[in-house]
Amino acid sequence: MKKTASAVWQGGLKDGKGLLSTESGALKQNPYGFNTRFEGTPGTNPEELIGAAHAGCFSMALSMMLGEEGLTADRIDTIAEVTLDKQPDGFAITAVHLILKAKVPGASEAQFKEIANKAKAGCPVSKVLNAQISLDATLLS
Repeated sequence: MKKTASAVWQGGLKDGKGLLSTESGALKQNPYGFNTRFEGTPGTNPEELIGAAHAGCFSMALSMMLGEEGLTADRIDTIAEVTLDKQPDGFAITAVHLILKAKVPGASEAQFKEIANKAKAGCPVSKVLNAQISLDATLLS
């Protein structure tokens, strides 16, 4: 299985502008640039897209692993905080912090945390990132 996305960039780093698109059409020539990435201007950037991909992948992996234990979540809410740091050789994504809140009827706290940690380690996006990945998991009643 292969999925594709594309980027078009025109101009220099600070004055240039880019467009991001996905094969599925979820993104259709969405603008991005230095200002949306580093200056807080509304718009997307690569780091938030990685965060969305990681939150979505982790949530699906958690759902699958809960199912393997005979559990079904009523709701899984995941936030991925992606940290971009300046390094001596440029910028790097150094960390992703997953914040999970889930309602899983019948799950004990210990069981839930064990499964959540397995999902954190096992989701394909976690496996591809060269960053420290941490998790705060809260089981809601």
